[in-house]
Amino acid sequence: MSNLKSKAAIDHRICFVGDSFVQGTGDPLCLGWAGRVTQDAIARGINITHYNLGIRRDTSRDIAARWQQECAARLPADCEALVVFSFGVNDTFIFEGVQRVSEEESLANFQSILRTASSSYKVLMVGSPPMPDSAHNRRVENLDKQFAGLAATLNVPYLSVFEVLRKDEHWLKEAIANDFAHPGKHGYERLAGLVQDWSEWWFK
Repeated sequence: MSNLKSKAAIDHRICFVGDSFVQGTGDPLCLGWAGRVTQDAIARGINITHYNLGIRRDTSRDIAARWQQECAARLPADCEALVVFSFGVNDTFIFEGVQRVSEEESLANFQSILRTASSSYKVLMVGSPPMPDSAHNRRVENLDKQFAGLAATLNVPYLSVFEVLRKDEHWLKEAIANDFAHPGKHGYERLAGLVQDWSEWWFK
């Protein structure tokens, strides 16, 4: 049996858990980066079912409250169960003068989510993208760095995309033209490419 056939024989099921960037808000093709990386895996002959569990405005607190039940319903014991998390931007939003989730709570939520998830599933974490606002970006960048450090201690692969996307010609331009947060087609293509080129990505 060829390598391609052996991969195709495995029942891969993957949950993408996170916020509006996971959901793909702003993408006219309704794929976002999660849909694009799944499309690529299927084109490579991978037998894969994907579930997009991104919810707009969700913080790490919201995700901590829902992810286990949602993933358990979609990842039976007899499949290759995979989970990709991506969140953090909404934690750092200032709402009515207060950050939506404190840095201390964000780090605690992150640690709890990834520790629990990695005990049951294969897990990856994709970091938060940049925003078209310098003050907000400083908070996102700081949290991204701390998430990366925590992920290393938990032995969970972490892909930081903040710096690359901040310099990308499409990401911020499309976000500004759209809703001052979410990119369009080209931005999500760029993020999907970063995930696909990542050495830890499962489907090469």
